[in-house]
Amino acid sequence: MERKGNGAYVTWGIMIMNIVYFLYLDLTGSSEDVGYMLEHGAMYVPYVLDGEYHRVLTSMFMHFGISHLVNNMLILFILGAYLERAFGRIRYLLFYLSCGVGANLVSIGYDLFLEAEKGIPLNVVSAGASGAIFGLAGGLLLVVLINKGRLEDLDTKRVIGMIALSLYLGFQNVETDDLAHVAGVVIGFFLAALIYRRPKGDDLAGAGKGGERYEG
Repeated sequence: MERKGNGAYVTWGIMIMNIVYFLYLDLTGSSEDVGYMLEHGAMYVPYVLDGEYHRVLTSMFMHFGISHLVNNMLILFILGAYLERAFGRIRYLLFYLSCGVGANLVSIGYDLFLEAEKGIPLNVVSAGASGAIFGLAGGLLLVVLINKGRLEDLDTKRVIGMIALSLYLGFQNVETDDLAHVAGVVIGFFLAALIYRRPKGDDLAGAGKGGERYEG
């Protein structure tokens, strides 16, 4: 069975924006230079509190080094197409951006808490699409559950396994914002519950059986 609307154009668009901005940063400076990244939109809580609110969005399209970019784009490539088909392009784009911004806001709130309660200074510069991407994972889990444990060639165990493995790998890296990852999953799950409805008469849940699979 061939499914309509398989082209994951928004997912590809997001990937291209990330790659183009990464190339610009590396060609004009260095994506691994914290100061340079800060000058070009990375998130830094004191600057956000000083009115540079755009950083909660621009930081989602910035990455520290090629491995950071490749890892995030690979996961986006794998997960994004499923949700783009399930949500539709406009809702998917709004969902992606909302998860990323929401995860960044949670991270900002936690940094402010640490400063107020433990005196830890607000000196962390952060960037990356992982908050939004973990939001995709949380949303995908919700969609799979609504579709009785299956979405195309995915099932509940596979999605939970991907989330658990990704979180575990993040916990092993001291430079990773683990709270933003967890927040992304939670925000994605509950936001998907608000916007997703299983299409009536649609065989989306079992569409992967004997059918064509499209990723990307």
